[in-house]
Amino acid sequence: MLVVLFPKIVQTSGRSLCHDDAVAQELSIRRRRIGPEDLQRIRELVVEEGEHGRTHLSRRLCRVWDWRQANGLFREIACRDLLRQLEARGLITLPARLRAARRPGYRNRVRAPELPQPALPEGGLRDWRARIALTLVQSQAERQLFNGLMGTYHYLGYRQPTGAQLKYLACYEQGPLAALSFGPAAFQIGPRDQFIGWSARQREARRPWLVNNDRFLILPWIDVPQLASWLLSHCLRRLRLDWQQVYRQELALCETFVQQDRFAGCSYAAANWICVGATRGRGRNDRLNQAGLPIKTIWLYPLRPDFRQVLCPAVP
Repeated sequence: MLVVLFPKIVQTSGRSLCHDDAVAQELSIRRRRIGPEDLQRIRELVVEEGEHGRTHLSRRLCRVWDWRQANGLFREIACRDLLRQLEARGLITLPARLRAARRPGYRNRVRAPELPQPALPEGGLRDWRARIALTLVQSQAERQLFNGLMGTYHYLGYRQPTGAQLKYLACYEQGPLAALSFGPAAFQIGPRDQFIGWSARQREARRPWLVNNDRFLILPWIDVPQLASWLLSHCLRRLRLDWQQVYRQELALCETFVQQDRFAGCSYAAANWICVGATRGRGRNDRLNQAGLPIKTIWLYPLRPDFRQVLCPAVP
């Protein structure tokens, strides 16, 4: 979230001026506050090193500020977003892009993987589920397999993630059965925020404690009753620890969005997720209230019993 308090108008010699030396403005993005000195340093950096491109500027600015995530990595994506927001408000002028920006809805091209189709044993899932390996994606080969599965078999395709992301593969005897991924939570969702009961200030402070199950794929030739709900439950039992180890950040609540005209959300219901409402079909970029996106039901899963106390702290 970027909050801008615009400059005060200063009366000088009968004229109204908007001057940076008299700026009473404060910028806040992901809990970082930026004053006039920071704004001036950004402008100087654009002049000095802007020819190297916007990505270079965001990397340099992260190092100037020593702006890091909890796991020690620089917050380069957040910094690029900050620079774009500043330019949109006319406070800085960024250099031209060195490469064309991806169009909205862009899908990464991935190679369809060559998959061994496992011969699943007789009997119900209860009889052989202990032999399913749920693996956190870490190696290059695992990433390529995950990306290929999503790009080939998921109806939304594969898109390059932004922000923190954990991916999982579920396999039986080296053959993949399913894939799941988790990433940053949506910024503002009315039914979710009402369910939590937090204020806008609390949401800004505690949103990193939420995570979004943004992809869930069961491969089309896998037809095993109760597999989807079992995988969801099995994955969520380890998600908090995995996220803390990778990002040094605790989690309290998981969310997901189920496209209403495609799915009923039965697997989430069977895994004890809570449906709290539906989206309005707008999306974050719908400035004209055109509501051109599919309606999605909103599902939540508390990752700890005291999630409301954690997400709704006293904020000064």
